[in-house]
Amino acid sequence: MITGIVVALPEELSTLTSKKIDKGCCVFITDAIVLAYSGAGANNARTASELLIAQGATRLISWGCAAALSGTLKSGDLVLADTLIDSEGAQISIRPDWHGYTKNLLSPALKVHTGSLAESKSIVATGQDKQHLHIKTSAVALDMETIAIAKVARQHKLPFLAIRAIADPVNMDLPKAINQALNDEGDIVIGKLLLFIALHPSELPGLIKLGLHFNAAKKTLKLVAKQLDQLTALPSQDQ
Repeated sequence: MITGIVVALPEELSTLTSKKIDKGCCVFITDAIVLAYSGAGANNARTASELLIAQGATRLISWGCAAALSGTLKSGDLVLADTLIDSEGAQISIRPDWHGYTKNLLSPALKVHTGSLAESKSIVATGQDKQHLHIKTSAVALDMETIAIAKVARQHKLPFLAIRAIADPVNMDLPKAINQALNDEGDIVIGKLLLFIALHPSELPGLIKLGLHFNAAKKTLKLVAKQLDQLTALPSQDQ
């Protein structure tokens, strides 16, 4: 059994490996685990998922950070989604066997939150918008890639799991600098970010705060990564 893991951002990738991976490429970190660095967004995630399957992956994981939609979640909290909600409101249920196995494996070391994970086509920047999505969907968290990966897994009849750590809490407005620094591929361009901060220094405290939240999420993902061999060791007949 080969497990394929899709990761959107290089900072998220660093929680799994120190190996250099170019965006749009993949690398085996063990004989049974292959990582793809997709870049942000559904299209990139979909392409990376197909690449992993072409490399022999027989199950897929969506790995990385998410935004909280529920006030019960704080930065660093782990969300193991049991249901996914796409941007049109359609639901995808996560198969309970691998999900239950993973929850039981991680629970002794971490508090595992379950619930629905919603899809966003773009960054949801304001606390008000996040609260509105929670009311609309009842989802506890949000990201841009998981649904696309799950749909590829479903198309190929493969087991799927979403492992996401909360970065920004529901009541946090993202700094305007984030959207200003994005390129067409959804990646942050450091030069654009630094220029925007230089022109708008009042943005700096918000960026520092977001960085602290993001580091809390990365710390949680690194703890999960320590269990990755066991997490991916579930025999195929038990999935």
